[in-house]
Amino acid sequence: MDKGKAVMGTGRRWAVEFSDQSTVPSSRDILDPPGFSRASQEQDDSANSRQKKDAEATWKLQKAWEVAQSPFKNLMMMGFMMWMAGNTVHLFSIGITFSALWQPISALQSVGKIFEPFKDNKVELLMPKLVFLALNLGGLALGVWKLNTLGLLPTHASDWVSSLPPPQEVDYSGGGFVFH
Repeated sequence: MDKGKAVMGTGRRWAVEFSDQSTVPSSRDILDPPGFSRASQEQDDSANSRQKKDAEATWKLQKAWEVAQSPFKNLMMMGFMMWMAGNTVHLFSIGITFSALWQPISALQSVGKIFEPFKDNKVELLMPKLVFLALNLGGLALGVWKLNTLGLLPTHASDWVSSLPPPQEVDYSGGGFVFH
């Protein structure tokens, strides 16, 4: 049967047989010309693949740094939104503040997942991860600062009055007459 010819009677409308049963010599059977070496071609391929791997590692490191610096944009935006919310306690300022607290906490919990696509033997991710952690901790500090400016953190002694025991009586005063 010739290559690429349809096979009839197999229950299908047409089918192609991919097995090579021809007598035509393939390129694997032909000898290499004088002066040609397949080893040099394989070395070129290995050099190209090495360059591609190096380029991929450089690209991964660059993207990891972009991800590591992305909380800075969020930090600036959140700071502006907190400034616009003001220092009074109302629904909008509380919502902004808790959003400013929640975003860094969730980002800190998922550092491994965030940097997973950039893992490679040639890519060192310690510094991008540390920058990512530092910026998210800065965002968390910004949220705690906003809580303090709103007066929602118990930082004064008057905030803890309900948990203090009543003071002991020091003096006793009574009238001038003692009745027995």
